[in-house]
Amino acid sequence: MEDLEFEIHFFKELINEKADFVDALIPLAEAYTKAGRYLEGLRVDKQLAQLLPYDCVVHYNLACSYTLLDKIDEAFRALSKAIKLGYGDFRYMGLDPDLAKLRDDKRYKELINRKQKKRG
Repeated sequence: MEDLEFEIHFFKELINEKADFVDALIPLAEAYTKAGRYLEGLRVDKQLAQLLPYDCVVHYNLACSYTLLDKIDEAFRALSKAIKLGYGDFRYMGLDPDLAKLRDDKRYKELINRKQKKRG
């Protein structure tokens, strides 16, 4: 946990100097999530989604953050956008523990089936 707190502090210092420093924001969001600081991770993921509106991985991570905070409707919107933007690792999606609560929802299978049919 000490290492995570060091990482968080380090990346926050970089962002204090340049608020839109994407290469610091991405690992900061990841460190917050690993530390269980989901609300702070969500805040950073939302900022990244504004800075990188067409990045499918950013929107996938945003879906994960929403899911971890039980914001299921928002998570589905972000995941749908990630897939629309090109995220297609459905195997990983099916195993990602951050999305466990989404997979329990019938909308998850509907979303995945609909997107896979369009691609296949």
